[in-house]
Formats: sequence, structure tokens, C-alpha cells
Amino acid sequence: MKDLFDKIYKDKGPLGKWAEQAEGYFVFPKLEGPISNRMKFRGKDVITWSVNDYLGLANHPEVRKVDAEAAAEWGSAYPMGARMMSGHTTLHEQLQNELAAFVNKEAAYLLNFGYQGMVSTVDALVSKDDIIVYDVDAHACIIDGVRLHMGKRFTYKHNDIDSIEKNLQRATKLAEQTGGGILLISEGVFGMRGEQGRLKEICALKDKYNFRLFVDDAHGFGTLGKTGAGAGEEQGIQDKIDVYFATFAKSMASTGAFIAADKEIIDYLKYNLRSQMFAKSLQMQLVIGALKRLDMLRTMPELREKLWENVDALQNGLKKRGFDIGTTQSCVTPVYLKGSIPEAMALVKDLRENHGIFCSIVVYPVIPKGLILLRLIPTASHTLQDVEETHDAFSSIRERLENGTYKRLSAGVQASMEASS
Repeated sequence: MKDLFDKIYKDKGPLGKWAEQAEGYFVFPKLEGPISNRMKFRGKDVITWSVNDYLGLANHPEVRKVDAEAAAEWGSAYPMGARMMSGHTTLHEQLQNELAAFVNKEAAYLLNFGYQGMVSTVDALVSKDDIIVYDVDAHACIIDGVRLHMGKRFTYKHNDIDSIEKNLQRATKLAEQTGGGILLISEGVFGMRGEQGRLKEICALKDKYNFRLFVDDAHGFGTLGKTGAGAGEEQGIQDKIDVYFATFAKSMASTGAFIAADKEIIDYLKYNLRSQMFAKSLQMQLVIGALKRLDMLRTMPELREKLWENVDALQNGLKKRGFDIGTTQSCVTPVYLKGSIPEAMALVKDLRENHGIFCSIVVYPVIPKGLILLRLIPTASHTLQDVEETHDAFSSIRERLENGTYKRLSAGVQASMEASS
């Protein structure tokens, strides 16, 4: 019989095996200073393209004032207990009502965390006789929620309507045997590629198949649509989304999340979401802060306008310089390059140390081998000067990648990894 930890000692996992070379710099880096377009990394000023503060609210003076006053009045403990027992307040209800109205749904329910809330919502919506159909590129929180499902689940090719329909056909046949229903899960905006989920086409399939649609709109909420109500509003099908989910961690620059749907669905979820039934209520200062942020989303369209000015300048400039930014239809700006993991490390170090650019790096196994994805998140806090400096830096690092400079610089790292594997 093996020691449970034997596998841990022998295999650190596809990312963990790089820990010695990567930790503290490429993963688990420490950005310091106020959340903004420019922060400090290892004592140096860097243009920050890796913080999901889309509307620049994290350090907005009005937000900071409300946050501070709420913390002073309520502290970090109130209310104590789970919502069902002793953690429910009028302000929690007010925030729910305002969120529901903002995303054009009958009712909403607060969640303590986006990840936790998504996992629990998926679990609560389905029973063992039901079938889940979901995008192969779904976020980890969706995948973990699906893993809890004791029934059948099918993945469809990313944003592929033909694949969606084939899997709906499979799910329909199975549901007829089990007597269950079908839940289809998509994202409003896919956080790595920046593509919007094909929600309009998915909703059109409701004329042929009997399923319910659950949308994770973490990156669409506050950034897309005429009023900022998200990808459903952007695509004109918000009323056809059966359960709508968004987090406060992006446009709202805070902690928490919510789900919105018809009142009867929300009433059911309130009494069946285990992660909320058995967890402490969202703290009062976060609720009050969210009310302020939501009011700013509604009443200050200039925040979203400035965000999109920066998005358009960044993305159009990259495309003009011949960079591959995929098929993004959102603020999320991926830049695809070809190279190995050691080359990616050398490239990112050059960006940070010599050009003062800090962005997220994504490599295998998140994306296919041989590709490097640099993900940039524009915000309303960025300036056009930030964009211009970033364009120049990216042109420089592409040249060094193509002429083999990073390959030579990374040779030692590559040899070290091969020796240890």
C-alpha cells in the first residue's frame, strides 16, 4: 500500500514542476501600491495590465470614502452567521433588488464569492437524472461545479454551434430515458480569449430543444451592453437567459457575486445553495460598498466610455502592428506568440525589467504546447500613453523572440528542467 503523499513527492503537476524557476516572479508575484494603471513590482514602476479593475473603481475617491465609512460604522464582522440564521439585513435585500433590476431579472441573490457561488449554483440546479451541456473552455469554477454532478454531462467544442446542437441531441435522448432536464452552461465572455459566448445562437436553439441556459458573465457585467448589464444585453437576449451570474471581482472591484433569475428560481436557490446556507453572510461593509459601485455603474457611463476608448486603442494598435489577438469581442486582450515555456519566461522578464510592462502570462497546459499567451486587461484607469508604451514594448519583444534571443537566454532554464524531469 502506497503512502498517500507518494504521488506528490514524485509529480508536482504541470505547473508545479516549474515552481523553483517561476514562483515569486511568474506565478505568485507581488504587485505593490494602490491598485491603478501603474504599480510597483520588485521596487520598479510598471504599467499594470493584469488587474481586473475594468472601470477603475478600486481606488476611486468616492468608492474609497464609502468603503472607509462603512468599515468604521460596521466593522468586518457584522452581520454574524449565515443568511438563513442570523446574517440577513435590509441592505442585503436592497442590493439584491437593485442588482435584479439592473440586469433585467425578477430577483437576485447575493453570493459570498464568485467561484464558490458558481460551484454551488451548478450543484443546486441539477439532480442525478439531469444532463449538463457545457463549453470545453469553461472557467474552472464551472468545471468544478459540473464535477459535483452525479448525472451525465457533455462538453461541446468551444463556441461551436454545430457541436452544441449535437450534444443537445445526445442530452435530449438521454433525458427522455432518465426523466430529467437539460442545463446548458456558457460564459458571457471567456476570460482567456475574450470571445463572447454565442448566446444569441444558443437561445435560438430553444425553439428546437428543451433546455435551460445558465450564463457566467463575470467579464461582461459592467463592460458590455448599452447600460453595462452584460453580454446578454449586448446580444439582445437577456430575457432568454434563465439564470444569470456575475461577480463583483471585476467591474465592481470588490468581493462577492450574485445570481439573478425568475423569482421562483431564486427562491428555490436561496434554500438549496449549500455554500450560502452554511457560510457566513457577506459582510456589511462589502454590501454597502457594492451598492455604491452599482450606483456608479448606472449613473456614470463615462467610466465605461473611457474603458472602451482604451480597449479600442490597445487592440487596434496591436492589430495594426501585426499581432495576433485572436477573436476577442470584449475588453480582454490576448496576444498570441509562438515559443516554449522557457522562452516565455525570458520574454516576460524582459517586458517587466526592461520595458516596465506587467501582464499575465499563460502557457501549457492552459493553452496548447508551443504557444505563449500574454493577456492584457485594459481599464478606465489606463492612459493612451500607457497604450503607446505597451505597443512599443511588444514590438521589441516580438523581434527578440523571432531572432532567437529568448531561446538563447532560456537555454539554461530548459536544461535545468530537462535534468529534473
